[in-house]
Amino acid sequence: MSLGPALLKLLDKKYAPLTMVEQKFKGYDLSFKTDVDGLPILLFIGKRDEGGNVRGERYARRLAKDKEGAVIKDHWDFKGKAS
Repeated sequence: MSLGPALLKLLDKKYAPLTMVEQKFKGYDLSFKTDVDGLPILLFIGKRDEGGNVRGERYARRLAKDKEGAVIKDHWDFKGKAS
């Protein structure tokens, strides 16, 4: 599954810093971890199992900023299956 524009728009929002956020998106279960600025940096997308873990795919965000805090790089890398 590729990350489409609607999902990327959801992932560009700010959330509570250093938390794990759980949501539903178009029939998929999402869990993502946020950094100190509240931006999602680790994403699990798929179906939640009986233990509460998301089984599906895992993505990591490459987010690089300069000294002033302006974003230099911002993209999501597919890291494999999440189990």
